[in-house]
Amino acid sequence: MKLLQALRRMSQGASEVPLSALRLKYCERKDAFLEDNIKVKNPFFVFRDWLELALKTPEILEPNAAALATVSPEGRPSNRYVLVKEATAEGFTFFTNYGSRKAEDIKSNPNVAISFYWLPLRRSVRIEGVAEKITAEDSLKYFHQRPRASQIGAAASPQSQRIPSRSYLDEVEATIKAKLGADGEVPLPNWGGYLVRPDLIEFWQGQTDRLHDRIRFRRGAGVESEVDSKLVHKGEDGWVYERLAP
Repeated sequence: MKLLQALRRMSQGASEVPLSALRLKYCERKDAFLEDNIKVKNPFFVFRDWLELALKTPEILEPNAAALATVSPEGRPSNRYVLVKEATAEGFTFFTNYGSRKAEDIKSNPNVAISFYWLPLRRSVRIEGVAEKITAEDSLKYFHQRPRASQIGAAASPQSQRIPSRSYLDEVEATIKAKLGADGEVPLPNWGGYLVRPDLIEFWQGQTDRLHDRIRFRRGAGVESEVDSKLVHKGEDGWVYERLAP
């Protein structure tokens, strides 16, 4: 609550205070994120612990919200927020329209990045990996778990395409509702999930003196040959980890 009040005060005085002067207090040195704090040297275990704390933090309204970065065939990057609906040892799953800009980007270049930022905890998780479509069966299963209004909304929206007006969406939605009736099952549109299989996961925790903590996990061909137990350390399940300067 104190954090929210501080942010509101900053917002109210934004016209008088230059952006360069805005500065929040982060963690103190006694609360540093150390390698010894990591009981299992596998980033999925660390992520699970951090996510559980985020879920228990009332100020974090959507702990599964994350920024997804993709790159177009022309090399132009783009970024948007998605809701991660599953995080397992395989990776991170989100859902979208398969005709959207992000889907078109992934079709040509499946390398993506995901970033979580939990401000009240002064923590962020940065993920890099390869996105792949999940099965149509799994997409359909999740689609019908969504509220019916959300299912109809997904069917009505040609995501990322030009439309003439807001009323156009309302008309399409009304047409779908009339066709399906009150109880008709909403068919799966051109929509489904992506699983991002990570090969890099970085954990960041802010420090008030700006000597932030950054511990990065990597896996992939040849990474274990880099282990020297000084800069690069052997983790578990094929992962290595290292501390980065802030």
